[in-house]
Amino acid sequence: MSGLLALLDDVAAIAKVAAASVDDIAAAATKAGAKAAGVVIDDAAVTPKYVHGFQADRELPIIWRIAVGSVKNKIILLLPGLLALNHFLPAAITPLLMIGGAYLCFEGAEKVFHLLFPHGDEEVEEDFATGDPAHLEEEKVAGAIKTDFILSAEIMTIALATVESPNLWMQGVTLAVVGVLITAAVYGAVALIVKMDDIGLHMAANRKTAAARAFGRGLVAGMPRVMALLSSVGTAAMLWVGGSIVLHGLEVTHLWPWPYETIHHIAEMAAQALPAAQGFVMWAVQAGIDGVFGLGLGALLIPVATRVIGPLWSRLTGGKSPSH
Repeated sequence: MSGLLALLDDVAAIAKVAAASVDDIAAAATKAGAKAAGVVIDDAAVTPKYVHGFQADRELPIIWRIAVGSVKNKIILLLPGLLALNHFLPAAITPLLMIGGAYLCFEGAEKVFHLLFPHGDEEVEEDFATGDPAHLEEEKVAGAIKTDFILSAEIMTIALATVESPNLWMQGVTLAVVGVLITAAVYGAVALIVKMDDIGLHMAANRKTAAARAFGRGLVAGMPRVMALLSSVGTAAMLWVGGSIVLHGLEVTHLWPWPYETIHHIAEMAAQALPAAQGFVMWAVQAGIDGVFGLGLGALLIPVATRVIGPLWSRLTGGKSPSH
């Protein structure tokens, strides 16, 4: 009997440890997901363009294929690679984050430049000129998965830098949870956004009440504004997150700590001036200045990326340079 009681005690102890581990993983995954929010917003804002121009019945299958590719990027390629790097060469994590942050600044600045000086996308126009929907779909899915790899690398690296536990399996499970949940959230939201106008059309044509039909028409009319707002939020998030990552990296590596420390000091002074909303004011001021820095850095990187890195990449790969 005493042996059975001892066994039950052991089982209870193991269950407590397992429950604590689940709580720790959930907490770490939530914290990591919040840190990567800016990149997630950008991912959700970027993806709908990959189904633009296709028949309505191909939109969800395309999104599903991109989502599956995104999970493979995160779980099969990035997760083991980042864990190995973190174990054998942890000093490389911050420089990698900074490179990813600089890329986000470049993408955000390029979108601002495109807004101020509209110009056609030659690659997109060339793709649609082929007239082969199946070939175009393959190209779009492949391009989306390549772009997702860059954004996923940034998300997973941010998540890894957020996980405080030194335990390897804890880090791995947390990264896997973050990767799967973020992918589901992003592409679930993308699917809903892409099909929202179809839902509106269906309601406008088939609902019995005038209010429901009017709501459906409102959805159809409002979706362009929603997409424009989402794109603007995604661009702002890229500049804020990218600038913040680069500035924090400069401070952590002691290469140039002055900007980060100065911005933090300015944010603290602004927060003290409005004690009723100190937390929000400090975040808003710091995020705003980080975003301005990100825009400036991205503007400097545009000619480097388009005239040096892009052509070099094309020569090395024999294809198109990676871009949104």
